[in-house]
Amino acid sequence: MWMGGSDQELVGQMLDGGEEAFAELYRRHQGPVFRFALHMTGCVPVAEDVTQEVFLVLMVHTRRFDVSRGTVRSFLFGIARNHVMRRLEQERGAHQEPEDFDPADDSDALEEFTRRQTIEDVRRAVLSLPQVYREAVALCDLEDATYEEAAGILECPVGTVRSRLNRGRRMLARKLAPLAEARTV
Repeated sequence: MWMGGSDQELVGQMLDGGEEAFAELYRRHQGPVFRFALHMTGCVPVAEDVTQEVFLVLMVHTRRFDVSRGTVRSFLFGIARNHVMRRLEQERGAHQEPEDFDPADDSDALEEFTRRQTIEDVRRAVLSLPQVYREAVALCDLEDATYEEAAGILECPVGTVRSRLNRGRRMLARKLAPLAEARTV
């Protein structure tokens, strides 16, 4: 019977047929994988598909995970990255617009509208970054991956992750500065 444990222990339990272990890994990692895919694509249905594909790969190809190459989290993000890249190539520029905001649904409509607009501005700014910088920002700043984890996922040296992250942050700051100024006027 499944009693919990580290991600690596759960993978071992999956190899022994433990369905509960898979469910626990899903609970632990579904949210971050989905958010990463959403940050990369800007499209909820695509992010949902990518997330489903990632966990399907984990279920069907559990033996592909190699602890000597990194963590389960890194393994899942690597799969997600590969699926996102394929989807971006297939669906260039195709992403769903956010749902319309109905001020009648909220008692403090202006505050809610401003919050949603700020979130949408940041989302658009992240999506407008070139892919190599968007990946670094999404992993390190939005999903709290370490530089080492991001390097493993992106298959590049830690120094490259740091430089991409630095450049991506500068690009984001330049893109968001005029929006922040416009809101204070």
